[in-house]
Amino acid sequence: MTTPVTPVLREMRWWDIDSVLELEKDLFPEDAWSRGMFWSELAHSRGPEATRRFVVAEEGERLVGYAGLASAGELADVQTIAVARDHWGTGLGSVLLTELLRAATAFECAEVMLECRIDNIRAQKLYERFGFEAIGFRRGYYQPGNVDALVMRLTTASDSGSAAVSTSERGTEING
Repeated sequence: MTTPVTPVLREMRWWDIDSVLELEKDLFPEDAWSRGMFWSELAHSRGPEATRRFVVAEEGERLVGYAGLASAGELADVQTIAVARDHWGTGLGSVLLTELLRAATAFECAEVMLECRIDNIRAQKLYERFGFEAIGFRRGYYQPGNVDALVMRLTTASDSGSAAVSTSERGTEING
């Protein structure tokens, strides 16, 4: 059994992009984000007009995960969550998703959406534990492999205008 990880989370910065890209290419070889995509997201993650929250998880000097969220009005979108293969099953995915849901609350979002590869059952189970529900598909969303995406949504329990933080406390166990 894997020992639970207590990663150090911090804001992703430009100097993390090389390490993030290494992990990105390992985990998502067919549809990895480009350097420019990360630069673009980080450009919107600081200051009073920020609409993005990107974090990295470090274990010592090693980057072992990262995650990002975009917000627009009352809607947030989980852009990416990645965990190094040797950290699957440690709870790190839950830690990263919890941070994104906290950011959605800070952005005063009432809904959080995401797309997940239809063949990524490990991620789907994580999102379901946090209260996300499948609401549809995007055919051929992941390119160039032409893989469908499952669209999932988390809605607040009330009309308070913030993502349901209580659901982020569920699902602290993760299989990936």
